[in-house]
Amino acid sequence: MTTLSVRPVGRGDARELIHANLESRAYHAPWARPFTSQDGFESWFARLVTGPDVGLVAWHGAADPVGVFTLSQIVMGAFCSAYLGYYGMKAHARTGRMTRATGLVLDYGFDQLGLHRVEANIQPGNAASIALVRRAGFRREGYSPRYLKIDGEWRDHERWAFLAEDRPGRE
Repeated sequence: MTTLSVRPVGRGDARELIHANLESRAYHAPWARPFTSQDGFESWFARLVTGPDVGLVAWHGAADPVGVFTLSQIVMGAFCSAYLGYYGMKAHARTGRMTRATGLVLDYGFDQLGLHRVEANIQPGNAASIALVRRAGFRREGYSPRYLKIDGEWRDHERWAFLAEDRPGRE
């Protein structure tokens, strides 16, 4: 059985991620438009190195990317919170790997970063993404009209959250 792992993205991951993103372009549309070139990767990676964000990649085996996750706008102190963004690769659709990877990303956020809360904001029409967070144990907290500007238009979003103590066996 091939293992599933999650680790912070590194510069050496560019080739595999670019290839997987190119193969998954139609699968990602219209919800995500990840980088598909070395310049795009470098731009995305530079934001991770200089900002309050952590980029993680889920791997099936050593070199087969399952999905990309970003814990962004990390705020510590009394808040200990981050936003979760993600997209999966077409080659791993409907295998359950993204659900398992989401759990590993949450563990990383809570155990390695010391987060208390992870929030995902999802457009209501993105049924696959909503199903993923529901399977991963997030709870719906609300609805935010005109929450985020995407492609020049303000889009409504559902707010989903997962707290550190929501993990089984944790309080």
